[in-house]
Amino acid sequence: MSLEEFLEEWNNPSPYVHVQTSGSTGAPKPMLVEKQRMLNSACITCNFLGLREGDTALLCMSLDYIAGKMMVVRSKERGLKLITVPPSGHPLSTPHSPLDFAAMVPMQVYNSLQVPEEKERLMQIRHLIIGGGAIDDALASALKTFPNHVWSTYGMTETLSHIALRRLNGPDASEWYTPFPSVKVSLNEDRCLVINAPLVCAERLVTNDIAELSSGTDPEVKFRILGRKDNVICSGGIKIQIETVERQLRPHLQAPFLITKRPDAKFGEAVVLLTEGTVPEAQEVCERILPKYHQPRVYLHVDQIPLTATGKPARQQAEQLARP
Repeated sequence: MSLEEFLEEWNNPSPYVHVQTSGSTGAPKPMLVEKQRMLNSACITCNFLGLREGDTALLCMSLDYIAGKMMVVRSKERGLKLITVPPSGHPLSTPHSPLDFAAMVPMQVYNSLQVPEEKERLMQIRHLIIGGGAIDDALASALKTFPNHVWSTYGMTETLSHIALRRLNGPDASEWYTPFPSVKVSLNEDRCLVINAPLVCAERLVTNDIAELSSGTDPEVKFRILGRKDNVICSGGIKIQIETVERQLRPHLQAPFLITKRPDAKFGEAVVLLTEGTVPEAQEVCERILPKYHQPRVYLHVDQIPLTATGKPARQQAEQLARP
């Protein structure tokens, strides 16, 4: 979708806008969302970050998804000067004046860090928010000394972008997300995060994200994400969180990889490591780093790790590739 097409839809008489989910756990699904709730979300973010009329904002993500659409809505709600570049892995390759606000996915941030001129432009952004995928320890470490505000976001299409942020740099850096003041979070019996955000979501939303809440002594309840409920492998009666295994391996495997599973007659489910291309050291690394019962029973090499259009792991496709 082009900017002109989205603005035409935004300015038509309908109170709704069409969006689609990212498809990280299945096929992307179309949704109708209220324009007023999108404006509410935009106002919440702009207020939290202290954005003012005339501030510059960068649109560098696809308008097919909520993250791109919300950058346009924020610019309209707050009177921001919107700078647009085509979606790409190097959104800062074109010189421009320092930005007040930008939203990127981890891949765009990682790529920008590899080019000195782009890294300098990245460091000049007053508020950089990063979402749409996991931020690994290496990327977080590279951003830790940035002079301005760098944030990791938590949210989804159903919450019209993010409902919580956590700092990645400076003295306030944390692994805990702070919900916006209008958002309340809790856990259900499966330890999955439950979101109550009436300004952006009409109904209470039960997520598939296994989470931990901060201590009751905190003035505000914060949370951190441990992994997705549907990303648990039950192997021989032991529950293995896919994201935990990936986090342990990430510093030790240079090639792109994913942890997935396949049915197993003896253990019920078996851990599978998918690597992009042949990685001779993969088994040695896994046996050295992982607990015995978390180690892959199958090692598979694929031409390309399956990803969604927004760069997230395509988990269902990975499971299909792993099936015998």
